[in-house]
Amino acid sequence: MRQDVEIPNQETLIQWLHLSSIPRFGVASLTKLSQKLACQAHDLLCMGQAELLQAGLNSKQVECIQHPDAESIQRSLNWLRDNKNSFILHYEDPRYPALLKEISSPPLVLFGYGEPQKLSNLQIAMVGSRNPSLNGKANAKSFAQQLSAAGWTITSGLALGIDGFSHQGALAAQGITIAVLGTGIDTIYPKRHQQLADNILVAGGVILSEFAPLTPARPENFPRRNRIISGLSLGTLVVEAALKSGSLITARYATEQNRDVFAIPGNINNPLSKGCHYLIQQGAKLVTELADINEEFSGLEFNTIVTNENKTQKKCTQSLATDRLLDSVDFEATPLDIVVERSGMPASEVMSQLLEYELRGLVVAVSGGYIKLREK
Repeated sequence: MRQDVEIPNQETLIQWLHLSSIPRFGVASLTKLSQKLACQAHDLLCMGQAELLQAGLNSKQVECIQHPDAESIQRSLNWLRDNKNSFILHYEDPRYPALLKEISSPPLVLFGYGEPQKLSNLQIAMVGSRNPSLNGKANAKSFAQQLSAAGWTITSGLALGIDGFSHQGALAAQGITIAVLGTGIDTIYPKRHQQLADNILVAGGVILSEFAPLTPARPENFPRRNRIISGLSLGTLVVEAALKSGSLITARYATEQNRDVFAIPGNINNPLSKGCHYLIQQGAKLVTELADINEEFSGLEFNTIVTNENKTQKKCTQSLATDRLLDSVDFEATPLDIVVERSGMPASEVMSQLLEYELRGLVVAVSGGYIKLREK
């Protein structure tokens, strides 16, 4: 038996895996039936067909209860046994995240890699387009880095685009990040993010899914996982999204879960900004800097050095030369030679100062040069 993870009683785990396999049956159904029949969750699995039908279950659900998929259940147990640092949490497990229990449809079972206790960290969800602009990529990485440095755990979906850059930003700050999959726990999707998933675990993060091993990537499962991303988090930050976007589904879940929704504005002519602008019109908080998020959680303690870094910067670091350098970088990708030409400074000095600005979150290096994220 592994020593790094507390393994629940196997009989109990089998019962919860059995319950989770019942079609269209979740925590709400389980709670209603348990109250109606005055029984424990596992007692349902021992009831007869007539009693179950009378209780309101349909024939397919009754069939699943009376004839469980033993092969699927054993596959999950084998996965738990054979994979280092893996865990399965059922709804009544004390390690099951309390915040996720508050949503209307929490998963009966969670599969994961990493330390399940990390699921109770203070989390901010970050979501957005799978094909973001350069500015969107830069904002995702920068905000994730700043939020991580301030003490937040970054939660996202390991998808291409904003998700991936958000995870990367958290890792760059040596922070904790949680990736929620829309596939079986044993399947990283997209495959090109396998290394990113490995890096998340090495850094102490968590890979999570409500789907058992060998569950394929079905389109309908990705919107379902979005409720978990928002459900684990105190707030959801939409970095860049079109009007018809899965990110807006996540934002809707967050609203329904009574969680805060934040959105970063963008160019009014950029289709990828329209989703954020719509959310802001609907009441999401407009975000331009870290403090816009942290001030909504005044009861929590944050790294005030990071949160107030602009206020604590000494005047002597803001010379005319360095101001001129920052003014030489646009909010769109600006090639290094253009920055040098505009600033009139030696290339070596420009590169040195831009590195300092990058560490302070003022600019970010991209393939086309540098993007200015904010003024001093």
